[in-house]
Amino acid sequence: MAQTSDSLKKRKKDLTFWQKIYIPEIAKGLALTFKNMVRPKFTMEYPEEKFIPPPSYRGRPVLVLEETGEERCVACGLCSRVCPALAIEVQAAETEREKERYPQKFEINMLRCIFCGLCEEVCPEEAIVMSKDYELAFTNREDAIYGKDKLLTPVSQLKDRIEFLRKYK
Repeated sequence: MAQTSDSLKKRKKDLTFWQKIYIPEIAKGLALTFKNMVRPKFTMEYPEEKFIPPPSYRGRPVLVLEETGEERCVACGLCSRVCPALAIEVQAAETEREKERYPQKFEINMLRCIFCGLCEEVCPEEAIVMSKDYELAFTNREDAIYGKDKLLTPVSQLKDRIEFLRKYK
């Protein structure tokens, strides 16, 4: 078998002598490590320093409570249907007010919630919103099931998140 001229060509991927012994690459890695060692640290002392999340932060979901004392939710059930973790349970009831329905029972199992924000996106009334709350600790499973008493939050506390949502819809 005769060798062709193509097989004798030098490959483009052949390494140089310095690349074969890896010394320049090791030096580059050490330089990057040293650069990061002298960079200022951004560690927060958590209990003393609180993290202030931006409006885009997705903390625990809450229900919006209007200034008049009424809840925005009309118990359409879209949030419970779209929830991939099946964490939301809604039971509707009839009322004589302008909104014909309201949630008689609205529960979110915070152990199941994955903070994806799909419930917030699908809500036609902007009734369920991801808040800035990130401190969640439970001593038993029953404490992790949030009912309307723990979920209802005044609209004044959620203004920046609602403005963020309206800006990007």
